[in-house]
Amino acid sequence: MDSMMKCFRVVLFGLAILATTPASADETVTIAGSRAVLIRPAAPRASVILLPGGNGAIHAGDHGDIHALNGNQLVRTRNAYAARGFAVLIADYNTDLRAAVDTMAAIKRPVTVIATSRGTQRAAEGIAQGARPDALVLTSGFLSPESGASSNVMSILGSPAALPRTLVIHHREDSCKFTQPAGVEPFIRWAGGRARVSWLSGGAEEGDSCEAGGHHGFNGLDGQVVGLAAGFR
Repeated sequence: MDSMMKCFRVVLFGLAILATTPASADETVTIAGSRAVLIRPAAPRASVILLPGGNGAIHAGDHGDIHALNGNQLVRTRNAYAARGFAVLIADYNTDLRAAVDTMAAIKRPVTVIATSRGTQRAAEGIAQGARPDALVLTSGFLSPESGASSNVMSILGSPAALPRTLVIHHREDSCKFTQPAGVEPFIRWAGGRARVSWLSGGAEEGDSCEAGGHHGFNGLDGQVVGLAAGFR
């Protein structure tokens, strides 16, 4: 009897381990010749494509490992989206966005592109080239001429006609010269009802004002950014 009870406890222990094992895993995938990292839950409820800022080069390894930009706001919060039931693609700077949207749509629609900083330029370029996500989230974006950069979402798209439903997430104290808060309202007006804004405040400002440690990178506010982006419908 003791041996039977011992076996029973071992089985229960094994089942408990299975129950607490994450139902997703990072893997490296190739999309139109570009390596990206995919996190695929067992039963995703939707998909997101993350476009990091900076040079956008994540240097994906062979097994879903990322070797650059790990401090970037989107890269560092990738697992938070997966924990909410999203299939997550962390794209490289040269990932074809149209092909990426098609890839994620085959996994689970709706597909939301979430881009930050210079990634917002790449999102606009992808949409201009025919990518059609169901929704778009632009954080700390290069939005309009008033943002501070001549190359911005408005200038790249030219017209809001191809703009999907769009959420802008911006920090009121973003002091990066390319993503000034003054650039948000002109973009919202230009979008003609296709975009709305959520403003954030607080957090910490550390280091370069255009890097992930500052208000530009929502330092200390990751949960709020993920909550807003994941909840956008």
